[in-house]
Amino acid sequence: MTAINSTEAAAWVAGLVSSSHLIGGRFVPSTGGAVIDVLDPGTGRTIGRVPDGTAEDIDSAVTAAAEAFPAWRDLSASRRAAVLHKWGTLCAEHAEDLALLECLEVGRPYQGPASLSARIIFTAGQADKLTGQSLPTTTPDRLALTLREPFGVCGCIVPWNAPGALMVSVVAPALAAGNSVVVKPAADAPLTCLFLGELALRAGLPPGVLNVVPGGAQAGAALTAHPRVRHLSFTGSTETGTRVMRAAARNLVPVHLELGGKSPQIVFDDANFAQAVPEIVRGLTFNAGQTCAAGTRVLVQRGSRERLVEALATALAATRLGGWDDEADMGPLINRTQQERVLEHIGAARAEGARLVCGGDRPAGERYENGFFVAPTLFDGVDLAMRLAREEVFGPVLAVLEFDDMDEAVEIANGTPFGLVATAWTADLGKAVALARRLEAGQVHINAGRPGGAIGAPFGGYKHSGFGRTMSAESILEFTQVKSVVLAGANGACNG
Repeated sequence: MTAINSTEAAAWVAGLVSSSHLIGGRFVPSTGGAVIDVLDPGTGRTIGRVPDGTAEDIDSAVTAAAEAFPAWRDLSASRRAAVLHKWGTLCAEHAEDLALLECLEVGRPYQGPASLSARIIFTAGQADKLTGQSLPTTTPDRLALTLREPFGVCGCIVPWNAPGALMVSVVAPALAAGNSVVVKPAADAPLTCLFLGELALRAGLPPGVLNVVPGGAQAGAALTAHPRVRHLSFTGSTETGTRVMRAAARNLVPVHLELGGKSPQIVFDDANFAQAVPEIVRGLTFNAGQTCAAGTRVLVQRGSRERLVEALATALAATRLGGWDDEADMGPLINRTQQERVLEHIGAARAEGARLVCGGDRPAGERYENGFFVAPTLFDGVDLAMRLAREEVFGPVLAVLEFDDMDEAVEIANGTPFGLVATAWTADLGKAVALARRLEAGQVHINAGRPGGAIGAPFGGYKHSGFGRTMSAESILEFTQVKSVVLAGANGACNG
């Protein structure tokens, strides 16, 4: 990659995407005059503007999706798959553009081309594998079967922390199943979603099948309440997910929720520290801890606590901070509000008696004064009564808790409302099998620090981390409803 400075990047973004809504196959202006400034979180500078979507804009997008739905639904599954495959191919051709664009608006240091194409192409392969069942009947002159059919218009609310991956992980299976979609990107990071929409049009997706309406709370509320939306997907905080579910209940709309986490990293005395420590640190510093799967609770067996805390502190202290175009290990938080929220959590942890080992404040220096940075932070001596042990911080803050044996480790790990990811580090295979069964999480990793490494592994949560699964062959089923069909001859006897 050729490095570009912020001024050049702003011009690059302006030429890459239109500052409009994608509705009905065209980039169109908003019905309102309000705009959203998209900032570079590393500098605080405006890199682009998009319209702040209104309820009228959402209605136009839903109407376009509803009108496009019948033809897309009735298109053969193999032809839908071909369009999606072409979309994935274009994403591969523009992998660097997509990665740069997301890094620019999220603030994440650039670390190579995006891998969104693999997710889309995997899902494209599922489109013509969607089948029903044949059923036994009460008489031999009847045929009974099930059909899996799309819902219709699906609403998708995408968060700001990984907009590209989280958009395609929901939109691709929804489209593969024959639904049409309206995407509402996060106000802080709408550019990647708009560009993905543009690439979908280039791939031959019919107008109106995929619509993208940037906006804030007004657009989100309008989408969740719209009577013609028949399925909703939301990725974000548990609190907002609860509000989305309440709104969906008014129209009796099914919901897919991918919510928060407080994922444990369980380190036993027999763990390979040379393997575990870099992965724990990388899991925290990637995206500045702004991932639902971040392993922000380190549960360490009592005999290894001092050794682990020292190793983590050394690694965190060596973390290089910077913007999207710096040679850095960790970037800023998304905005000033998030920065202040993380600092408030740090202050609360100190007030409750947790021992600050490293970090704990904004980094010093001219490079960081206008961005939304927080130094990677490590707390020791955390107990279960502290907020830091229970609440999702969504920032680069690591909490260390002690345990004596596996039973206590499992009790602590399962002792929050969340259940997204859990990781254990041990050389004992029997212990690993027992942990895989006992941990209350949608994903359990043994000696592997971050989600990934398996193709088609379902991703989703237990408890307050949500429900539904993405990134797998099961994902397409989330966007279908089952119909039973019984066929009998017109003159057949009814012997039921």
